[in-house]
Amino acid sequence: MSADSVTRQKNFCAKQEFPYQLLSDPDKETIRAYKAIGMKKMYGKEYEGILRISYIIDENGMIEIAYPKVQPKEHAQQVLADLA
Repeated sequence: MSADSVTRQKNFCAKQEFPYQLLSDPDKETIRAYKAIGMKKMYGKEYEGILRISYIIDENGMIEIAYPKVQPKEHAQQVLADLA
C-alpha cells in the first residue's frame, strides 16, 4: 500500500509491467492503522515516511505474520518460505 494516488500507482504498474493491483491510501488512514508510518531520517533531517512493513493476513482479517523491516531483495523468498 502506498500513499501515492491511484493514477501514480497505475502508471507505476504499467511502466514496470507489474501484473498486480497496488493499493492507494493518499489520506494514510489504513497506513496509520497498520502502524506503517513513522519517523525516518535522510541526510540528517527527520521526516514522517512510509515504513517498509509487510503483513500476511488470514482469511478472517487477522495478522498471521508481521515483517517489521522488509528488505526488498530478500522479502519474496522469505514470504514464500513462511507460506510453505
